[in-house]
Amino acid sequence: MTPTAPAKVWIERDGALLRLRLARPKANLIDAEMIAALHAAFDAHRTHRGLRGVLLDAEGAHFSFGASVPEHLPERCAAMLASLHALILAMLEFPAPIMVAVRGACLGGGLEVALAGGRIFAMPDAQLGQPEMKLGVFAPAASCLMPYRLRHPAAEDLLFSGRSVGGEEALAMGLVDCIAADPEAEALAYFDAHLAGKSAAALACALAAARGALLPAVRRRLAEVEALYLDTLMRTRDANEGLTAFLDKRPPQWEHH
Repeated sequence: MTPTAPAKVWIERDGALLRLRLARPKANLIDAEMIAALHAAFDAHRTHRGLRGVLLDAEGAHFSFGASVPEHLPERCAAMLASLHALILAMLEFPAPIMVAVRGACLGGGLEVALAGGRIFAMPDAQLGQPEMKLGVFAPAASCLMPYRLRHPAAEDLLFSGRSVGGEEALAMGLVDCIAADPEAEALAYFDAHLAGKSAAALACALAAARGALLPAVRRRLAEVEALYLDTLMRTRDANEGLTAFLDKRPPQWEHH
């Protein structure tokens, strides 16, 4: 039997809208297969003539529980970070606006992927957060992206505490842009009202103009934090203890080194 593709990809609105859907509920993990599928979809549609937007959403009750913890272990984390950060950059460089619709949990690597989009539409009871600190590690891509979306103290709160916030708090702090009972429908309504009637060529130029300072800064920072993660963090005893404790389903025992 052929395994189910990790993401569903299709075009609608007469070729104007690319739809991407995480398709491995309940968790919709941002693992190697999911990252590869999303990256391939963005690469395949970069030159799609007339594309005026992308909507990324997910099957099931939750957007994503985050990255695969086993892929964070020392022997695998370098490949995981490289592929995830390449996807983040491909999204930031994509020549059409990316909308993200969030239901339920949007955590860890799932939130990092959402942050690489543009407008985020979320349900009031959605839960968004970067829980990596609870495992003795940090969120590299979110550390680069979140300060551009939030006030810096608010970004540090989420990155340092590992806590999750509901939709209303996320809206108040600027983490999401719209709260709706049906975030996919709200995103489609936004597309129809504000993007569908625009020139795809003009939108591509507007994106390049708006992100002219952001892109080189994020590209540089991703390389820096990736090195910090691999060369410093993953050599600590506590990072390995936190990940192992999670997999063993036990509380971590920190030794602070």
